[in-house]
Amino acid sequence: MSSQCRPLSRRFHPAAFAFLGIMVVLGGLLGSQSARATPLLSADKPTLAPMLEGVLPAVVNIKIKAQRQVENPLLQDPFFRRFFGLPEDNAPQQRQAQPVGSGVIIDNEEGLVLTNHHVIAKADDIIVNLANGRDIAAELVGSDPETDIAVLRIDASGLPALKMADSDALKVGDFVLAIGNPFGLGQTVTSGIVSALGRMTGTGGYQNFIQTDAAINPGNSGGALINLDGELVGINSQILSRTGGNIGIGFAIPTNLARRVMDQLVEFGDVQRGKIGIVGQTLTPELAKAFERESEGGVVITQVIAGSPAEDAGLQPEDIIIAVDGSPVTDMLQLRNHIGLKRVGQQVELKVKRGNKTRNFKVTIGDADTGEAGGDAIHPRLQGAQLGAIADDHPLAGQAEGVQVLSIERGSPAAQSGLRPGDIISAANREPVASTTELREIAEGSQQLLLHIRRGNGALFLLLQ
Repeated sequence: MSSQCRPLSRRFHPAAFAFLGIMVVLGGLLGSQSARATPLLSADKPTLAPMLEGVLPAVVNIKIKAQRQVENPLLQDPFFRRFFGLPEDNAPQQRQAQPVGSGVIIDNEEGLVLTNHHVIAKADDIIVNLANGRDIAAELVGSDPETDIAVLRIDASGLPALKMADSDALKVGDFVLAIGNPFGLGQTVTSGIVSALGRMTGTGGYQNFIQTDAAINPGNSGGALINLDGELVGINSQILSRTGGNIGIGFAIPTNLARRVMDQLVEFGDVQRGKIGIVGQTLTPELAKAFERESEGGVVITQVIAGSPAEDAGLQPEDIIIAVDGSPVTDMLQLRNHIGLKRVGQQVELKVKRGNKTRNFKVTIGDADTGEAGGDAIHPRLQGAQLGAIADDHPLAGQAEGVQVLSIERGSPAAQSGLRPGDIISAANREPVASTTELREIAEGSQQLLLHIRRGNGALFLLLQ
């Protein structure tokens, strides 16, 4: 991504004076506390420097090495290579280490570094560049693309580390600082406030972003968002921009979310994400009217998967989930995030409206594969397909019943039969299908299978024989 340095106005924005005024007041208050060895601010000279002195060494730069294939078509010709004395094999070329993002040391004893998944996703080798200029080879402990979190481990002693704060204590208007390596310039600090909480950018995965106007640019990814106590409150992850540069809308992953993912990555190497086995949709005002309820938010259950934890707990279609673990539920995405970030085996407490009564259900999180099956266990012509419940984010979730084609291996019998990932099998041999168990029962002993498929806005029949 190309970038240009552009001159900034020399005039001070009025908000800068407001910020300095607040800093002076805070400095006076903090300076009166004798327990603080190095006050954050002083009354005569507002500054964040004393606090940053202990923070900056814990924020590192991430460099990667990756293989790249030579793309010149002439170099693919063996005759051309022999004529010019080039090696016979067109081996991938090793790139030099390139700075791609930032990271935060959060455990100096274990040498653990938090960063973004997208920072290291294409790396063959990862190098952590410390604030003192030292390069250390890093081991990838684990990475989770769904939350864009990755954990690295480096072997070094005497490392600084940042304390992780309770990000749930953040409020809109709190002052924050972003630290990272924008555009490869080197360690940079910018300031701003928390602009919003609980943001979701629509880019997929599990999201609960902190929005900030502290300048975040390419290269800041994986860096630190800290509070005025020098504690980590977020991992910088995304920006909203039409130019690729900062326009005052940046997003950071809250530490509470990052900590939950990190603990699983350290323990298991991946995230063991679970489900409870429901299909639902946000309760809109129109739906609320149809259910003769006031529109106060929530999620209406449209389907309970057979044999799932939700069925075992007693949940039913048309139940309306209004709270999860004591927190109000406003939409399906919020519910999905909450459940999807819990470990398999943990319990979730759901507050449910059923008719005119309110009930509480405790549901044990099940394995994410609950209700999933390989196509070869159902019918020979389905070999290579992975089938399961309709995903929460499928366009037809809540509008159709059936079994979703989750994935298909290229060249497999399932692929040759005409099935596509995302297809919904709503009926088999003219019988409705609501689960993989039902599909298996219908297909058992059948030489041929007539499938009714929902695909996008259309529908079709496929005959497998």
